[in-house]
Amino acid sequence: MKRTAIDPDKAKLLDAILPHVAFDGWSPAAFKMAVQETEIPEAFAAAACPRGAVDLAIAFHQQGDAAMVAALKTTDLSELRFRDKVVTAIRLRLSAVDDKEVVRRGTTLFAMPHMAADGAKLIWGTADAIWNALGDTSRDANWYSKRMTLSAVYASVVLYWLGDDSLDGQATDAFIDRRIDDVMKFEKVKAQVNANPLLKPFTGPLGKILSGVRAPAGSVPDDLPGVWKDPQ
Repeated sequence: MKRTAIDPDKAKLLDAILPHVAFDGWSPAAFKMAVQETEIPEAFAAAACPRGAVDLAIAFHQQGDAAMVAALKTTDLSELRFRDKVVTAIRLRLSAVDDKEVVRRGTTLFAMPHMAADGAKLIWGTADAIWNALGDTSRDANWYSKRMTLSAVYASVVLYWLGDDSLDGQATDAFIDRRIDDVMKFEKVKAQVNANPLLKPFTGPLGKILSGVRAPAGSVPDDLPGVWKDPQ
């Protein structure tokens, strides 16, 4: 997933709003205080963040993804099984967060019906970033299934992590291991089903349909109707 550098004004506003999010959430009030503290003209702030605090909440999540990818690049994964590489990536993504309350407020925001699409897109983006960082080369239906499965895993991990008060997050670590093991078991069963000759009459037609599915060719054009392009 291609990511552009964050707008300088947006970066300043993001730094300024974080101390207020724990008390006021990702709200217009918090955004207004961030604008006042940075002394950025309101017109410039509106240009950088047309949706106000919502745009900053999105930027905060994407910064966490970028921090995870950067950490993965400096982590030696050569001796790890692939499932452990995924586990490591998820743990690095969580460790990119300094304040759980900021994420908790973001989870509340993106759980609102009119924000659900943005929230789902962010979770998908995290899963996509992990698979890309780990060298995923699939371009067929597996491209979608991998990201869909990992999105579900990551979403459940975040909810568990927000309520975890165990020492050094040990309970969350164990939860991540269990969730990834469940995925591995599912993939094993799926492979066995596909290899079973007795099930070929059922899996064959489905396989032909899925063989026509292809991953997106590059990034989505940002000049299509309904797609917002951040001002740079």
